[in-house]
Amino acid sequence: MATPSELTRPSSTPLHARGYGARRTMAIARGGMVATNHPLATAAGLWALQRGGNATDAALAAAGVCGVVLPAMCGLGGDCFILHYDAKTGAVTSINGSGAAPMTATPEVYRDHGHIAQMPLDGPLSVSVPGAVRAYYDASEHWGTIEMRDLLRPAEEYARNGFPLTPDGAHTIASEMDRLMTQSGDAAKTFLKDGTAVPHAGAILRNEALADTLHLLRRGGAKVFYEGDIAAKIGKWMTKHDGLLTAGDFARHRSDIAPAIRAEYRGHLVHTNPPVSQGIVLLSMLNILANTDLAALGTSTPEALHLMVEAKKIAFGDRNRYAGDPAFVDSPLTRFLDPVRGARQYLTINRNHARVEDPAASLLPEMEGDTTYLCVVDGAGNAVSLIHSLSAAFGSGVMVPGTGILLNNRAGRGFTLQPGHPNVLAPGKRTMHTLLSYIVTRPDGTLAFVGGTPGGDGQPQWNAQAITNLLDHGMSPQEAIEAPRWRSFPGTDPVSLRRPYEVQVEADMSEETVTALRRLGHIMRVLPWGGTGGAMQIIAREGDVCYGGTDPRTEGVVLGI
Repeated sequence: MATPSELTRPSSTPLHARGYGARRTMAIARGGMVATNHPLATAAGLWALQRGGNATDAALAAAGVCGVVLPAMCGLGGDCFILHYDAKTGAVTSINGSGAAPMTATPEVYRDHGHIAQMPLDGPLSVSVPGAVRAYYDASEHWGTIEMRDLLRPAEEYARNGFPLTPDGAHTIASEMDRLMTQSGDAAKTFLKDGTAVPHAGAILRNEALADTLHLLRRGGAKVFYEGDIAAKIGKWMTKHDGLLTAGDFARHRSDIAPAIRAEYRGHLVHTNPPVSQGIVLLSMLNILANTDLAALGTSTPEALHLMVEAKKIAFGDRNRYAGDPAFVDSPLTRFLDPVRGARQYLTINRNHARVEDPAASLLPEMEGDTTYLCVVDGAGNAVSLIHSLSAAFGSGVMVPGTGILLNNRAGRGFTLQPGHPNVLAPGKRTMHTLLSYIVTRPDGTLAFVGGTPGGDGQPQWNAQAITNLLDHGMSPQEAIEAPRWRSFPGTDPVSLRRPYEVQVEADMSEETVTALRRLGHIMRVLPWGGTGGAMQIIAREGDVCYGGTDPRTEGVVLGI
């Protein structure tokens, strides 16, 4: 094991001297920067900055537009996690905007509905209380300077007047066409041409019911969503269609606002969201990797990747064994964050052979998540790291008539019916979440970079890869994003936990590395470039200049002013 002094040596190369071998050009700006997964969302964030808004204002304007132009990924019916960095104090604060299971939701109720071993993955019974709206308004109240009624105007205009579908948007609708037609007539009418055909890229998509809902929000605030007409309409529909959510479940919802949790890595502090976010997995991985010299091992070498994959297995194992809603489960947070424990776990890694999972493989497919991430840094150096999601693509597939809102399927995706499990379903309980974001600060408390990615259980893995690329290998944000990506599977999804471990890598990973990992006992699958998933955004700050990267695997855009 290397000594601490050998391991705390972040790159001294200034950011302006890095990043010119990437597929996309690194963005550079001084007045602030916005990175999202859709051009119109990035434009909305810039619009807020140009009006004199701060990072929170820009992030919320962008998030509102994301809910309209990325309807499969996020929206008013989903959840949201936010990190805020205050440039004056150095404080990093987390907002947990995830919703709870209905108060009548018990394993017995689900078994009575025919769900004996596994939660339903779509339909009314898969839905938990949407937490995103409350999180948006809480962030605005704490740190914003522009009223939400103004910040949501671009979202309402795009919903009412329409926007052109991107190629990715059209492809997502095509891939989920059957679910849209099966689960919700209103969703099919909204997203399919004449309710039956897939729209092409460039087709104008409108959601006037959602525009009306956004107009209600702009006038009445979060109260109208959780205690007014919207909650009442959704609750009434649920009762009629054998769902469990009620208006009372909406009224009980609150965000959790608390200091971010953090771990030291290479002399920096990595801040992330506390449970029920699985930011703990990211910090656990970094606590393990802090005990080896990744810089000396090199980028994407078999030695480095073997250690990172094995660290992932250990961190996810802890998450699956111990983590749950802190209001219901005594989750040992200090255990996850203890660097001494990370050092001990590092010593358990076999450098010569992969850890092998139970070979009794489940034949159930893993349901891919659909989430989107964005980040903002303003001219004063404040930063926001925001991730929001419906869970699966188009969530539960349920759109309550007259609202334009797609409801999440987070309860179905996250909870287990296994008795005694820390993440077993219970009334009013929040499921453990795949969502997380991060902010990294320097030893003096200044902002180093902010970043994140969607991708279910890929999130802690890809974020750890990005952070090591930045701090161990001296990459620019764009280079860190574009580096060959890997994912170890399975992670936490209940339907796939008994499958044997497999490492999925992109095709630009060297053949020598893939062969060497096979020799170490890893089951390897080579996917096309971009096939592992993710849509990463990173903004770094050096002095008063921002350096931004966005993922060319998707349609993201990073721009500054």
